[in-house]
Amino acid sequence: MGRYELEYPRDDINSVKRHGEQGNYALQKIHSLINSSQLINVSFNVPDQPYPVTLPMIGQMGSFDKPSADLGHPLDLYIHGYVSSRLFRLGRQESDAVAGGAGGGGLAVCCSVAHVDGLVLALSSFHHSYNYRSAVLFGHATLVEDEAEKLYAMELITNSVVPGRWDNTRLPPTKAEIQSTSILRVKIRSGSAKIRDGGVSDEKFDLENQDLLDSIWTGVVPIHKTMGEPIPTPYNRVELPAYAKEFFDDFKKTNEEYSLEAAAKEKDK
Repeated sequence: MGRYELEYPRDDINSVKRHGEQGNYALQKIHSLINSSQLINVSFNVPDQPYPVTLPMIGQMGSFDKPSADLGHPLDLYIHGYVSSRLFRLGRQESDAVAGGAGGGGLAVCCSVAHVDGLVLALSSFHHSYNYRSAVLFGHATLVEDEAEKLYAMELITNSVVPGRWDNTRLPPTKAEIQSTSILRVKIRSGSAKIRDGGVSDEKFDLENQDLLDSIWTGVVPIHKTMGEPIPTPYNRVELPAYAKEFFDDFKKTNEEYSLEAAAKEKDK
């Protein structure tokens, strides 16, 4: 019997409404989409301002209490930023309210990422689309005060840039570096992913129109992220380390293979 796959419960907040068949609620899938994105869009409300705010941030899923937990387990989202930024000031205020017995569970946030894997070009403009993978998380953010957990999150996020990078930097961080860095921990309430892959879905009456078929190009153009040739600093004295080169090469290969497989996948009828 295979391992049971944990999912976020579906409710009014996280349910995929349009094209519900493209929805995915598995923790493994959602967390992997978050962790493979270089930026996470964090949305929150600011008191006394008329519009919500969305900021691109660096973050990573993890568990300080259970560091060995994999992506298929319940995890927190750690977000990294400068100590005096607005998001972290609000996070501190909410943390103080929670500690004082007031307020809810922290600053309410919505965190999202998206990966575009291909352009889907159809006979009609209506059926044009992207192949993509997106994920959304809903939760409450509080400031990480414990230094051990803060260092755990800093290492987690540094290694999300290039795996193994933390141990290949000057360590430990200085007191000034630690004090000027803030970490928010987002306790996840729910989440979902939405994934579109496959080819073009055109209407039957368009497919029977010979003039259209003779005059309009249709198909999928794969898109994938890659990494260029590393450019060393003027003061660099070290050859590019194997751990970094392997990651750069694997990054390109994995993304390219997925975009090609997504383009070639048969659409469900």
